[in-house]
Amino acid sequence: MANKKNSGGKGHLASLDMTKTIKKKKYHHKLGKLQEELRQIQQAYLFSGDAAVLVFEGWDAAGKGGTIRRMMALLDPRGVKVWPIAAPRDYYRERHYLTRFWERLPPKGTISIFDRSWYGRVMVERVEGFATTTEWQRAFDEINDFERLLVEDGTRVLKFFLHITPEEQLRRFEERLRDPIKRWKLGYEDFRNRKRWPEYIEAIEEMLDKTSTRIAPWHLVPANDKRYARIEIISTICQKLAKDVELGPRPLDQKTLLEANNIFDLDPDLVANLAGRTE
Repeated sequence: MANKKNSGGKGHLASLDMTKTIKKKKYHHKLGKLQEELRQIQQAYLFSGDAAVLVFEGWDAAGKGGTIRRMMALLDPRGVKVWPIAAPRDYYRERHYLTRFWERLPPKGTISIFDRSWYGRVMVERVEGFATTTEWQRAFDEINDFERLLVEDGTRVLKFFLHITPEEQLRRFEERLRDPIKRWKLGYEDFRNRKRWPEYIEAIEEMLDKTSTRIAPWHLVPANDKRYARIEIISTICQKLAKDVELGPRPLDQKTLLEANNIFDLDPDLVANLAGRTE
């Protein structure tokens, strides 16, 4: 349902209902369940060999980092890696812009989370003039091919764009300014970029049109309410990553099971359970 307060102009962003919220008590209840489910999924990936790439894009102060922190709360860092993406170093400026992302793709059995991503080429690099028109126009096909290769190789790709209104962004900037713990997140560019909001809207809309594919669609999230956005995103991640994956506990291998039984003299029913056998 669209809402006239979305300030997203015409197109995909304008269709979002920016008034969506969730009550605090319900949020904490759902978040705990989702975090536990996500932990089960990650453990299943470690042993199944599945892999996933999670892409987070959105406006400055939209809540990408906060959502990722809640996701990571119960996860084993050996099986998941967060990549915060900033301006490329000289080494990467001299190479194809996808180089640094190829190097950060997840090994089998793991998950890579990108806090900003290769989509910088068709958003900030386009709007700020860091890429030529030829470069950013060519990037749409390059990105689609890149993601297709990942999916065909067995890596699940989930992409989220967190949308907030200009008014909500300004409120969060002021909150950061007044909070010594959050002040480091605020920079001159944050305020400067607000002056080019219509240009970013145009770039985002074209990005959504050209890179939301059947195998790697964009998930647009109204994020004026941070709690609502977190639940929406983590719910979608759990649903998509759990599909066709056995989430039950991994049976013990025979050698480990025999040694454990020798030491603990286990009940036969427990032995059968640990071995993954059912009557």
